Amino acid sequence: MKTYPLTLIDYEIIEEAKSKITQLYEDDRHHVGAALRTKSGNIVSAVHIEAYVGRVTVCAEAIAIGKAISDGEKDFDAIVAVRHPYSDEQERELKIVSPCGMCRELISDYAPDCFIILNVDGENVKIKIGDLIPLKYSREV
Repeated sequence: MKTYPLTLIDYEIIEEAKSKITQLYEDDRHHVGAALRTKSGNIVSAVHIEAYVGRVTVCAEAIAIGKAISDGEKDFDAIVAVRHPYSDEQERELKIVSPCGMCRELISDYAPDCFIILNVDGENVKIKIGDLIPLKYSREV
C-alpha cells in the first residue's frame, strides 16, 4: 500500500472535521465528523447520524459526499473522518479513523482517485481509495 505525505491543505480538512464534530458532538447522536475537499478547492463537512437501529445510522463521510453532490460538486480530492470520544471515555483526544466498508464503496463509486487521510502506525498519511478497496466490484468487470 503506497502512502503519500500530507500537505498544508490536507491539514485544513482534518481541522475542519475536528471543528465540526467538536461543535456538534452529542452522546449517542454524533461522534464522528468528516470533511472532504473537492477538486475545485471547496471544503464540505458533516457529522454522522446515529440511530438506535444500527442499519439506519448514516456515516459522516456519506453525508459529506451527499451534501457536496447536492451543492453541485462532483470531483473529490481528499476525505477524512475524525472520531470524538464519548463523554465517559478517559481518552479525550479526537482521532482520525478509517472509513467503514460501505463508505469505502461509496467513496470509490463517486471518486475513484480520491485520497483518504488515515493514521497508519501513528503517522497521518494519505492513501488512494483503491488501496483500501482492492478488487472492487464494478459494472465493467
